[in-house]
Amino acid sequence: MDANKKWLSIPKEMRNSLLGNVWCGNCSDVTTITAFIVEESNFGIVLKGKCKNCGKNVARVIEEE
Repeated sequence: MDANKKWLSIPKEMRNSLLGNVWCGNCSDVTTITAFIVEESNFGIVLKGKCKNCGKNVARVIEEE
């Protein structure tokens, strides 16, 4: 629950930017993450979801300040 609160505390414009700036190892390119969940990590929060282009698993770490 804390991870989701942290995610929602980020301004909407910044959240949208982060969602559209995720690296996909399968496509070897930047993509948009879809169908994601937000989890707590040692570094901040992690978005885990699917690549918009190929559907493979991708993740994005968002470090706490």
